[in-house]
Amino acid sequence: MVKNYRRKFNLNMLGLIETKKAVLTKFEVVQLWGNDAVRWEFVGAESASGGLLLMWDETVFKMNNCYKGDRWLCVDGVLLKNNFLCAFCLVYGAHAREEKLVVWEELSFLSGLCQVPVCYLRDFNEVTQVVEERKGAGSLTVSAVEFKSWIQDMELVDLPLTDRTFTWFRGQSCSRIDRVLVTRMGGGPRPFRSLDSWFSHEGFLRMVKEEWRNLGDIQFMDKLKGLTIPLGKWHKQNFGNMDMRIK
Repeated sequence: MVKNYRRKFNLNMLGLIETKKAVLTKFEVVQLWGNDAVRWEFVGAESASGGLLLMWDETVFKMNNCYKGDRWLCVDGVLLKNNFLCAFCLVYGAHAREEKLVVWEELSFLSGLCQVPVCYLRDFNEVTQVVEERKGAGSLTVSAVEFKSWIQDMELVDLPLTDRTFTWFRGQSCSRIDRVLVTRMGGGPRPFRSLDSWFSHEGFLRMVKEEWRNLGDIQFMDKLKGLTIPLGKWHKQNFGNMDMRIK
């Protein structure tokens, strides 16, 4: 069922990529986990490609919300032991540079939506160091430099590996493309970002009014959070990746 290897964390959360499954049953998930004290969310594979599965111990973490993209899956909630609000995001990085930029931009919007410390984990399909993270490499690629800048802009901490140097192998090639990135503590929730160019676009206010009505009769702050996802999609459709276009 799962082509890629898996990694389990001390808080009893397990993320799998490349499940190649469009549908998952509770029986399959319980078999993977080992008992029925498990909750999960997944993004189905398209044809025989992709697929994300995030599982956790329901006695340790309680989910409040779930957000899904083509290449990421995020759950936010509370660690029950100390009532710590946080989010976990399983990432399956793209291969092409343009697609990578889109994924990182979506993750930036996701951080503003969750408004709690976020742990991004798994396969980002990119390195941040030359010698240490890619065997035989002479210099960082353009997308690697952009990925490193994204980590810095998001103020994330890249947790070190303790049991290996590389996480991907093919022939003589070795790279560290799997990692865990966590929000720095003490900075408070990330502010929501808006662009001046949005307000000069003729369809912006109409889109906001329609999406606001579609969110229904919920609390004001919840509506603001809910508006972040359609805003991100609208931005992608109308403006693409602004940093890349400016460069």
